[in-house]
Parts: sequence; structure tokens; C-alpha cells
Amino acid sequence: MRGTEHFIRTNGVELCTETFGDPADAPLLLIHGAGHSMLAWNEEFVRRLATGGRYVIRYDSRDAGRSTGYPAGEPPYDLRALVADAAGLLDALHLRSAEIVGMSQGAAVAQLLALDHPDRVAALALASSTPGGPGHEQPDLPPMSEALRAVFTEDAPVPDWDDRAAVVDYLVEGERPFAAPSRPFDTDALRAWAARVADHARDIAAQVTNPFMIDAGAPWRDRLGAITAPTLVLHGTEDPLFPLEHGRALAAEVPGAGFLAMERTGHEVFPREVWDVVVPALLRL
Repeated sequence: MRGTEHFIRTNGVELCTETFGDPADAPLLLIHGAGHSMLAWNEEFVRRLATGGRYVIRYDSRDAGRSTGYPAGEPPYDLRALVADAAGLLDALHLRSAEIVGMSQGAAVAQLLALDHPDRVAALALASSTPGGPGHEQPDLPPMSEALRAVFTEDAPVPDWDDRAAVVDYLVEGERPFAAPSRPFDTDALRAWAARVADHARDIAAQVTNPFMIDAGAPWRDRLGAITAPTLVLHGTEDPLFPLEHGRALAAEVPGAGFLAMERTGHEVFPREVWDVVVPALLRL
């Protein structure tokens, strides 16, 4: 089962897209987080979903991978544009609706897609997220960990973006603060992944910069009760960016939402150790 690559034009941009499985199966759209590309979704994980009867779509958002990008530091779009892109991608693939799986910023996109385009969302899975989206104040929920706050306040040097080895090192070290401390950090696996990410990106500097600069718009936590799609919230028990209470609060805001705590998981895309739990949970939606 090999992926098929498409370049899809929608909303004035080109999105690099890859599909897996039988188009006659129920579609499932994967939306990655800020700074990542579609390669955040491990190909073996994607194939498990496809083998389970899903037509799986992963894609590069704006500024990610091989999709339309902009100069680093100058993103001319906001979060709502990413929502429109997801809806437009479904249009281009002639899909009336899909199960939407989003991680971190991708989960914020998924929340808004379910609110603003409810007919496009057959089911919803929100991973490593918070109610209302990144960048919004949540005074009733715990802040990021002190260790991660220290990382964000450091004036960390950026690599020479033309030096592939330096970029790979930068990407690996960028993942380390978000990983669960109770699980060994698999440097070799992350290095192999980072090399693929670097080679896949048209502009890696823009990829790791621009998505963090975009405007999230008005808070929408008070709207989450209007989501009608069957919803599952997945959250790492050791998430340093959005502590576990954020996931529980998100599940409480969405009517009938289920909640799955991913043990020994940080703010990271479904580590291999939880696939045996996560894949069946997604296939039950």
C-alpha cells in the first residue's frame, strides 16, 4: 500500500497531498501541527489506519513541506485561512466529509472546521490541544511547564539553513523539550525523521517560523458546545505545553466527547508506543 502524491490548488495556494488506501473507504484527513509537515504522521501509522478501512489523506499546510510558502517571518495568512484550506482540500478530492484528526495547531484548525463547516466533519479527533486554540489565554488551566517556559525564553541560535546537517540537529533538538521525560528520547529515529523533513521542505526556515506567527483570531472556547460531530480528545499525560488538564477541559466542552489519556506521551505526534491504543480508538469513531 503506497501513498499517491497530489498537488492540489485551493484558495489560491498549492497543497502537497498524499493519499493512502482505497478511495471507496471512509476518508480520514490528518492535519499536522505548527512547524511540522505531513511527514509528522509516520507512514507505518498511516498504513495501519488505511488497513483498518480508511482512505487516509495527509498534507503539507501552507509554509510546510512542498506546499505554497512565504518568506520566513512574513506569513500573509491567519488560522482561518488554514481552516479554509482544509475545507478546500476536501472539495478538490470530491469528498463531502471526512473524519478529521488534528494535532496541536492542527487540532485548532480541526475545532474551527467542525464549528464553521460542520457538514464537512464526519468525526473529530483532537490531539495535544486546548479548548479554543493555541495563543488564547486559559486562566483556569495550568500553564506550560517551567522547563518548557525556560526553553521559550532562551535566545536560541538558528542554524545555517543551507547546512543540512545543522538543520537536522536543529530539528531533533527542537523536539526534545516536548517529549515525555519518562520515555527514552530516540535520537536515532528522530534524526532519520529530521533528515526526511529537511529534504522534503522547500523552505525549512519558513516552515519552523511562520506557523508560529499567524493570528489565531477571536477565542472560540465558548462555541465548542455547538460541535455535533462524534469527538475523541487524545492527550499525553506528560504534555509540557498543554498539561493534561487542557485535554480534559476540551473534552468537557464538546458534547459527548470521549477522552483518551496517552500514557508516557508528551506534546508529540502519537509515539509508536501508543499506536496499539490510538489506532483502534480512531477506527471506532
